[in-house]
Amino acid sequence: MRPSKRAPDEMRAVSFERGVMRHAEGSCLVKFGDTHVLVSATLEERLPPWLKGQGRGWVTAEYSMLPRATHDRTRRESTTGKQSGRTQEIQRLIGRSLRSVTDLVAMGEKQITIDCDVLQADGGTRTASITGAWIALHDCLSWMKSRSMIKEMPLKQHVAAVSCGIYEGTPVLDLDYAEDSVAETDANFVMTGTGGIVEIQGTAEKTPFTQDELLSLLSLARSGVDQLVSLQKLAIG
Repeated sequence: MRPSKRAPDEMRAVSFERGVMRHAEGSCLVKFGDTHVLVSATLEERLPPWLKGQGRGWVTAEYSMLPRATHDRTRRESTTGKQSGRTQEIQRLIGRSLRSVTDLVAMGEKQITIDCDVLQADGGTRTASITGAWIALHDCLSWMKSRSMIKEMPLKQHVAAVSCGIYEGTPVLDLDYAEDSVAETDANFVMTGTGGIVEIQGTAEKTPFTQDELLSLLSLARSGVDQLVSLQKLAIG
């Protein structure tokens, strides 16, 4: 039995609240159960120097956790003078995931920066960030299109992410912290709305997992992403 009493293929309650930040071109408060992430999308005229003159835009991301997003206070990375390896890994993952479904040429020579700030963490902060970031990016691009800054929407399809793992010998979907902290296997799946795989991150925390177990996790992830994409579609109307 899972600590949350959920079925193995049951996700936590998921919600998206759009337009929560007055000044951002796109924003979303995403909740995966007790994991809450505030996402904003900012349109910028500047581009990375290596992209200038290439006739295409860029989507990048930054990720952070508030000090009391977790059980114990986490020291702000700004006070240490550098980002942790985990933070850098997650924000690069978010950026890659969004760029995989964005026509950068259609964006023009502009950059959109996605900020993901974890307000409360209970497992799955990176998957919630990616899923909510797609909505913030969508709304930012819609803002640009409504002002004739772009001719067509550069988003080619949906992208969402979900965690899966093996908990007490059973493959389960959307791990919360109680499961994630003791799972035998922990994996994150980033997928498109049409079934394409963007990225898989999987680790055997205790016992190496088998090919059959990997396929079971992949099947669960596909089901979870399908649910998330349906909720994204409802959220944007």
